[in-house]
Amino acid sequence: MAVDARRATRHHGLQGDADVGARHAAHLRELNLDRVLAFAVDQAGPFTRAEVIQSTGLSAPTVGTLCGHLIRSGVVTDLGTGPSRGGRRPASMEFNARHGFVVGIDIGPTRTRLAIADLRGERLAHRVVATPNAKPEDALGQLAGAVRMLLSESRIPVARLLAIAAGVPGVVDRDRGVVVALAPNLEGWSQLPVAKILRRNLGVPTIVENDVNLAILGERWRGAARGHDTCVFITVGTGIGAGIVINGELYHGRHFMAGEIALMCMGPQYVDIDFGARGCLETLTGLKAIAARWSESNRVPADRWVRALFDAAKTGDATARQIADETATYVGIATANVQIVLDPSLIVLGGALFAQAPELADEVRRIVSRIVPAPGAIVLSELDKEAPLWGTLLVATMEARQRLRVQLREESVD
Repeated sequence: MAVDARRATRHHGLQGDADVGARHAAHLRELNLDRVLAFAVDQAGPFTRAEVIQSTGLSAPTVGTLCGHLIRSGVVTDLGTGPSRGGRRPASMEFNARHGFVVGIDIGPTRTRLAIADLRGERLAHRVVATPNAKPEDALGQLAGAVRMLLSESRIPVARLLAIAAGVPGVVDRDRGVVVALAPNLEGWSQLPVAKILRRNLGVPTIVENDVNLAILGERWRGAARGHDTCVFITVGTGIGAGIVINGELYHGRHFMAGEIALMCMGPQYVDIDFGARGCLETLTGLKAIAARWSESNRVPADRWVRALFDAAKTGDATARQIADETATYVGIATANVQIVLDPSLIVLGGALFAQAPELADEVRRIVSRIVPAPGAIVLSELDKEAPLWGTLLVATMEARQRLRVQLREESVD
């Protein structure tokens, strides 16, 4: 049952120093305010005070006071009274999802995706821009400018932003908002304080996260991993990586290296070879490695050569067939290893390789089934390139709601 400050004080007969009693009452009020706000956010449509009382267990006077505070703050909209059902006409209200807004930024090597959403995470505006070919700090400044432009076109003032979340393809210390290891194809981004730079440019609290971690969050929220509490997103493209959720929580590892399967060693013959910082698996089966083995890749447009490779394999090209088989084998073994170590209920496959050659997923499933006694489901991404962007909007929305709780608490004290 929720903690009602009025009931708790009356029932327990709080005694002692007046300041202590006041602080305790203020804390209970904050808890009650959080409870009412959480109820309001969870409602898809209008609700009444009676429904708040029934759900939270708070007294009518407490609910009336707190709902009044939320209405005055603009977080909840008063819709007026409805028709009578034999008694007093009920007053209804609704959570104002556009009281504040959030921004998601998915920074890729060549393209960056931007989105604006309300406090429910509903996307209101979306744009894809070229990732600036500039020094990292200058590039982030230009991306901040693109965010301002999108806000202006959407008629949303920067002052209404509550949080920003940004995704980058590298090892990220989320606590500090720093890219701690070199991001593939983003030269100079190592040890870059992305959160600090974006906050300085936009004046809004910013969270930075690895893009594949965001992809699994996006798939759990809006895509193929909905309903799965232990699941993994594996991406294979220019870079290779995995985002891991265990028991409903994103898993980072001690050094934020969880999911860096690009470094996975695929056999004893590679142990004594200096295969470089990009990792053994990525060296063997990242898109650059595959293109280097197929001589025809330079004769096909960059966004279609993977499809052309797998089509050639189907039509009898022996070299293409061998490359396709080796790729399936390496990705299948890596997926099986992830399955055995984590035992997830679902693995989502994404990235440019699977976007262009989705049939590869069948071969991966076949290989995994030969290695893992009881494998979980293996499916293709439903959100494709948008998965990390949806993850940024989820993270930003959660941060915005926390900021909103803090603001409302401070206002209630004043």
